[in-house]
Amino acid sequence: MTTELLTERHGATLLITLSGPATRNALSTQVFAAGIETLNMAESNPDVGAVVLTGAGGHFCSGADLQHFLKNKHNLSAQGAQIDAFNQWIEALRSFPKPVIAAVEGLAAGSGLALVMACDLVVAAETARFSAHPQQTPLTPDGGLSHTLVQALGRARALEVLWQGSPLSAQQWHQWGAAQKLVPGGTAVQAAIEWGEDLARLPASVVSSIKELVNDAPHQSLRAQMTAEKQHALINLAQGQVPGHSAD
Repeated sequence: MTTELLTERHGATLLITLSGPATRNALSTQVFAAGIETLNMAESNPDVGAVVLTGAGGHFCSGADLQHFLKNKHNLSAQGAQIDAFNQWIEALRSFPKPVIAAVEGLAAGSGLALVMACDLVVAAETARFSAHPQQTPLTPDGGLSHTLVQALGRARALEVLWQGSPLSAQQWHQWGAAQKLVPGGTAVQAAIEWGEDLARLPASVVSSIKELVNDAPHQSLRAQMTAEKQHALINLAQGQVPGHSAD
């Protein structure tokens, strides 16, 4: 059964749930397209201030649909098209101007781990597990995982994760700083929604500016980054988005 994408509003936070418990929420091209469409709608909705991404059935996501992979493993054109579609969703998550929080219960593996790392913040249940490989099947990374892991963990630990056969614990992930909050099992979604509600109270343009600046920082010189910070500061001041200041 194909995984579906379900949405539910909790105040100013949009909860997006990967729902395909029979396959531990394995990913498909249909999910990629739905994910991009959902983010586009959330971006244009001023009542949505944050997004939480999670999985149904006690797991985040087991990765790509291996049945589809095996069926098309010799069709490189079809495989390439699916990778491209997934990459577009990853790029949409990274460039989305509002906070995106991953709420991880159970397993996040392969492409599922790439989804987690594409989010801005991670709330992990103490029982969560993180693996670069779906069903411990060694594959090269996708969804920019080799990039996001290096940014989050550094080169050596990124290699360790990408070469590691067995999943890593939530405690290890939290110790390395790849999960910002560690919570009791079964509470990751609620904790992420509460965090999303807190972030949604901040001025939207300030939140967007900070995310854009942080995304661009690894590719900028210090001087270029300071120039960009100045530009964002002046724009937000002009819009009255800084406490104590008004555009009037």
